[in-house]
Amino acid sequence: MTPQALIAALDYGSVLVFALTGALVASRAQLDPVGFVFMAALTAVGGGTLRDLILGRAVFWVVQPTYILIAAAAALLVFWTAHLFESRYRLLIWLDSVALSVAVAAGVGVALETGFGPVIVIIMGISTGTFGGLMRDVVGNEVPLVLKQGELYLTAAFGGALAAVLLDTAGFDDEEALLACAAVVWVLRAGSLIRGWRLPVYRPRPPRRRG
Repeated sequence: MTPQALIAALDYGSVLVFALTGALVASRAQLDPVGFVFMAALTAVGGGTLRDLILGRAVFWVVQPTYILIAAAAALLVFWTAHLFESRYRLLIWLDSVALSVAVAAGVGVALETGFGPVIVIIMGISTGTFGGLMRDVVGNEVPLVLKQGELYLTAAFGGALAAVLLDTAGFDDEEALLACAAVVWVLRAGSLIRGWRLPVYRPRPPRRRG
């Protein structure tokens, strides 16, 4: 598989899975079918749209509207089947972990293919992976997963993007670097959800009094 084909596959995968998460949020908000499609599409293409606008590329779903059709189909599927799941929130966070890992790799791949340096590659990976889900949660009046205390989310995205940059610098093929990126993101996110992996958080302290 060529790097271009792998990036396209990652974009399709992230659109599909993120669309499912957007539709699940719509189900929690009890929206109508049009609302489902809106939430699914917003979530599915938000991160990639930001990436392409910043990098000066043609926006991927404008060039290939099939992405929007995939998001709409995923939304309608969830509209008719969401009631079958006992815990939609648990399904949401696990689907989101998969979408995050795939989308970060897609963002990293586009930035590498365009020839940007390590800092921009990492930023594009994080932005592509997190922005759609952030918009989904804000619009759906949910606590944004990206800002949820005590869980690795941004850190997982950063870790995966950094791993890809290090492998690319070491001479590995782009395909290997992107697959490793997705794997690192998902392992870190899943470890946070299952094993409670986390970084220390800021704890405010009273100011010291000067004697």
